[in-house]
Amino acid sequence: MRENTARKSLQQQIAARLVPHPAWGESGTLSPNILVQGDNLQALHALALTHADTVQCVYIDPPYNTGHAFAHYSDDIGHQAWLDMMAPRIAAMRVLMRPSGYFFVSIDEANMAYLKILCDEIFGRRNFIGNLIWEKKKKPSFLSHLASVTEYILVFAKDKSEAQPLYYGTTTEGKKYPLNNAGNSLQVLHFPTGSIQFGLPDQWIRAQDMSEGRIHTRLLDDLQIVDGRNASAFRLEGEWRYSQRKLAAVIASGDVLRISKLPFRPNHIKVGGAPKKMKNLLSTAHYGLPTYEDAAAESRLLFGAAAFDYPKPEGLIHALICASSQPGDYVLDAFLGSGTTAAVAQKTGRRWLGIEQGPHCITHCVPRLQRVCAGEEHGGVSHLTAWQGGGGFGIWGVE
Repeated sequence: MRENTARKSLQQQIAARLVPHPAWGESGTLSPNILVQGDNLQALHALALTHADTVQCVYIDPPYNTGHAFAHYSDDIGHQAWLDMMAPRIAAMRVLMRPSGYFFVSIDEANMAYLKILCDEIFGRRNFIGNLIWEKKKKPSFLSHLASVTEYILVFAKDKSEAQPLYYGTTTEGKKYPLNNAGNSLQVLHFPTGSIQFGLPDQWIRAQDMSEGRIHTRLLDDLQIVDGRNASAFRLEGEWRYSQRKLAAVIASGDVLRISKLPFRPNHIKVGGAPKKMKNLLSTAHYGLPTYEDAAAESRLLFGAAAFDYPKPEGLIHALICASSQPGDYVLDAFLGSGTTAAVAQKTGRRWLGIEQGPHCITHCVPRLQRVCAGEEHGGVSHLTAWQGGGGFGIWGVE
């Protein structure tokens, strides 16, 4: 069904093609980075002729259909009309995606469930990855019945079996992870000779019960500490976080296992730098991610009085792009707005496709991206990526 939906969507606009923008001519048209001013459905069909199965990361921030009119776009087209507008566009974006590609779409709580069902039909329910919860505000608005501080980002894969896990950030050097985990089933772990680093004087320690409070630990073998290490293998019975296989992998990786005192409470001290699987809560507390307040400040700095309504902060888009793609991959945003996704893609070494119909494609996206390429834009994630400028982009129309 979803393949037929995508194919039907393509057939409706198969004649669409990209042409150099009339205001810019052939300038930059050889760049792999493409900015299109025009109807995004037509543009997506045109791009399908040259970029099918090439895009690794799609992020869109479409109108939420809130019933309001904003300075740069209308957000009130009726519920069914909104769904009818979204369906062929999402289907066309799916055609552009690699089998391993990810699709992210921002939405509020009012339309999240409806959009989820629509995406289930297009991508297939088995390809639903999860629902990211973004902390959008530091201070909630109390004008409605419920003070809301979050929005949602639905995540789908084109083919879940081909998609890699989402990783963002790395483990912290020297962070302690206790091996004890009260409430798990009892098991015995075997610690090979020399595998434990002790913070105790060299000595003999007799087999004994080391349980205390809710922590169950029993040393099953006499143990001698020599030069701060266990001189022979020993066993500990307890409620452990790790299996024997996981413990062996930790030891093989070169991470430190340490026991600092009696009674024994082993800790895994991570070397750090290993990738961490992304959590579904995207918050300031978890990832230091910015909010709408931060995004508004970014927009005012970029555009002054012409600041965009409700832009997403660069830090949020950075997290999604970095979790789902690698430098050199294509990133697509078919509702480009003020150009945030393209700017972040440029700063992270990705290639990008951006589509925006309104006049702000020229008044906002073009000058912003020109400054990014020239290394003159120092806000947003520039400090995270050590951005100094580089690259370019072509400006296209569609007919």
